[in-house]
Amino acid sequence: MIADPLIKMVRMFEDVPVPKIQNEGDSGFDLHAYLKREPFCSHTYRIAPHTTVLLWTGIKLAIPTGFEGQVRSRSSMAKRDIIVANQPGTIDSGYRGEIGVLLHNLSDSMRFIEHGDRIAQLVICPVAAPLIYECNVLDETERGEGGFGSTGQ
Repeated sequence: MIADPLIKMVRMFEDVPVPKIQNEGDSGFDLHAYLKREPFCSHTYRIAPHTTVLLWTGIKLAIPTGFEGQVRSRSSMAKRDIIVANQPGTIDSGYRGEIGVLLHNLSDSMRFIEHGDRIAQLVICPVAAPLIYECNVLDETERGEGGFGSTGQ
């Protein structure tokens, strides 16, 4: 069993919500939109139809070596046609900058994000660090070189 990592966090502003798991057994910490600063300076942000925007959270994290943070969509946001654009977005253990979330509006309508809204979830996952060994031939498998769609529908 892998030990639970200790994640250090810095709030860039006093009123930034601390990410937390809402219910026992949930795997993700909620990330909140922090809009009360440049370039937003408002309590509401509009996402135009079929566009992707970068929203900031106002937090920095130190994820330990051997782990990554995966930024994923929240089901309540996806229900409103807003998803994390590059999901899962990866936060590497060496990154120390502010956590940003790329959100995409899938709909034909304007969508709105309010300051403090829970916009994504962060799941902390262990990461393997395998070595790559160069060789001339790979072992045979039943699938072989069958690519996209090769195993049926």
